Order: sequence, then structure tokens, then C-alpha cells
Amino acid sequence: MKTKIFHLAVMLAIIAGTNIVFAGQNDVYIIQVADAISPGTADFIKSGIKTAEENGAACVIIELDTPGGLAESMRLIVQNILASKVPVVVFVYPGGARAASAGVMITMAADVAAMAPGTNIGAAHPVGAGGQEIDKTMSEKVINDMVAQAKSVAEKRDRNATWVEDAIRESVSVTETEALKENIIDLVATDTDDLIKQLNGREIKDRGILKLDDVKKVTIKETLRTKILKTISNPNIAYILMMIGLAGLYFEFSHPGAIFPGVIGAIALILAFFAMQTLPVNYAGILLIVLAIIFFIMEMKITSYGLLSVAGVVSLLLGSLMLFKGNAPEMKLSLQVVLPTIILISGFFVAVAGLVFRAQISKPTTGSAGLVGKIGVVKKALTPEGKVFVHGELWNARAKDPIDKDAKVRVVQVVDLILEVESAERDAIG
Repeated sequence: MKTKIFHLAVMLAIIAGTNIVFAGQNDVYIIQVADAISPGTADFIKSGIKTAEENGAACVIIELDTPGGLAESMRLIVQNILASKVPVVVFVYPGGARAASAGVMITMAADVAAMAPGTNIGAAHPVGAGGQEIDKTMSEKVINDMVAQAKSVAEKRDRNATWVEDAIRESVSVTETEALKENIIDLVATDTDDLIKQLNGREIKDRGILKLDDVKKVTIKETLRTKILKTISNPNIAYILMMIGLAGLYFEFSHPGAIFPGVIGAIALILAFFAMQTLPVNYAGILLIVLAIIFFIMEMKITSYGLLSVAGVVSLLLGSLMLFKGNAPEMKLSLQVVLPTIILISGFFVAVAGLVFRAQISKPTTGSAGLVGKIGVVKKALTPEGKVFVHGELWNARAKDPIDKDAKVRVVQVVDLILEVESAERDAIG
């Protein structure tokens, strides 16, 4: 009966347009981000918000301290915040922290934006990978795209869209006091407990009123998966891991039994694919890199006078440049990484192919084939079969003509573990 009454009250509140109180389990989930914005960070925040939704949390607080990061990852975080079923609060914390570059957009997307004393927000002008400047045409496209998104998010949250545009175009940055005055944020709080007190009873647009009496704080910890992903999700690192993996497996297949290169290669390749699941991968680039490996393998089997190696290097270069799609500068591989990697990997493949080719054309020195041409001594007269001591071992042997004991013989061939020999003393007499 009580349940029916509760459901009826909720329906009436919706119809009447009155505020709904978020009670849930009265838990506040805290996600601590003190790092650059990367695919690993985006995955961590996404999973944290999902956990809070599944457990019926009252709200999520993202404690943010970031110098910025990848625009694609920032967009994913913004999308998850805007789509969250529970209110999301972004708190630039602790003192001395900042929400720079991509952090500005994440803060703007929050239902409630807050900062601690001694923090700052701004400087959102986009730069390329490694902090390099983007060329003028690309820079204009990227800036206009970011401004459009930033203004849209700011207007949705009733925040200062003009300042956001200035932060992107002019790299302006403000303190927490200035941010509160300019309607960039909603609150200034000394710490998380103070923030929760100020949030308690606060009305949130399109969501209702937060009820945070006797709240329980739940801090979401990074999993091992998130830690690994944050480490390797840089496009340049993922690319290097893939190259190491391919080189290791190539060496193992061309020299079976080496084991160590194959193990390292397999681990590196798995880590590379794990990282690429969060990156905008262009499969044409992967196919070109695989084609390059095929060309290098064919070089060992076919006499191409180096043409297949050249084709492999060209395919490897084109595949590397095309590996990640999108115009975002941070998704482009650095030429300072690509060129040395291609030179090293191509040199490795060509060197291994050369070793294999020389091994194929060189005369065997071990096994049955290695006995051909060796000189031995007859231990039991060959009439026509007997025994011969050659290469430190006693072998069954036969000859076309009888040969006496202690005579020297030369191995002609090995058939079913029986040596076919001829007299070696004829050459000396002749």
C-alpha cells in the first residue's frame, strides 16, 4: 500500500511540475581525476557514473585536477555527464588544482560546477600532440568546432558562453572567485564535505532537489584495467607496442623455438589492441601494416632483389600515417615517433629476412645432410656393406666397389640412415 502511494505521489509531482527529491541510497559517489584527460580517464569516469546509476546514488562528484588532454576523450566524458541519470558535480579540487584546456569543457558540462579556493580554470586553446602548435588552417577548424560545442554545453547549463569562447580562442584563465562572479561556476567550497553541505537542498535544473542529509561518501577506485589503459592509451605508445608485437611474432615464426621474442611480441600486441579499443582506429592503416609484414615474409621466399622489402617499407609508412582516423591533432602520430620506428622495424625485418635467406642457401653442417662430403675411415670392410667412422660416430655404410678396412672414404649421400660412400684415396692417387 505504501509503495502504491509513493508511486502515485511521484506521478503527481511530475504532472504538477514540482521538484523531485533525490534520495536513492543517500550515497555520494566520488571520482578522483588528477591526471591528463585520456581514453583511460574517459573510461574511468564512464564506468564510475554507470556504477553510481546502478546503485541509485544521490549524485556523483568528480574531483578534478587536470592540465587538459585529448579532445576526443574530453568529448566522451562530456557525453557521459550530459547523459547521466544521476546529477554530476565537477569540483576543481584541492587547492592549487586547475581545470585547464579539456578540463574547462568537463566542468561546464556538470549539473553543478564548483571550485576550491586557490584553483583556476581556463586556457582551453587547442594544441597538437606534445604541445606543438597546429597549422593555421587546421587550428581554425579545430577551434571553431570546440567553440560550437563549448557554447552549446554552456547554454544548456545556463553558464557564461561568452567566457568559454574566450577561454578557447584567447586562452584566458580565471580564479575561483572570478569564475563565480562571471557565472562560470556555481559554488566555491573549501573541501568535499563543505561542497556536500552546500549541495544539500539545492535545486538542479531538470532534476529536482538534492537531499544529502547524513550522506555516505563512496570513493570509486581505479581498477587495474583503468591504470593499464591510462598508461598505454596514448596513440604513439599504442603504435610502438603494435610494432614491437609484430616484430616479435615475425622473429618467432622465422626462427621457431626462440620463445622469448614470441612471448614479448604476443604481450605487446595484446596491449596494443587493448589500447586501440578506445582510440579511433582506421582499419585501412592496420591492413597496410599487415600487408607490409607479408611483403617482408615473402622477401624470404621469393628472389625479388629487394623490391618486396621496398614495398614493405612503403606500406608500413602509409599504414602508420593512416592508423588513426579523424582530424584531431592529438590523434595524429608524431613523426618523431613514426620515422625512427619505421627505420628500426624495417631494418629489423630486412636483417632477419637476410639471415633466413643465407641459411637457406648455405650448406648444412649438422644432421644427416651435414655428413655429405665428409671424410671417414672404414672400421669394417665394405663388401659392399660395412661400417664407417665419420664425424665422431659409427655408421652403417655401403659402397659400389669393395673397400678394405682402415681405408678413407667420402660420404656421397645418406639414405635411410645408411651412408653411401666412395673411396677417398682415388683422388689422392689421381
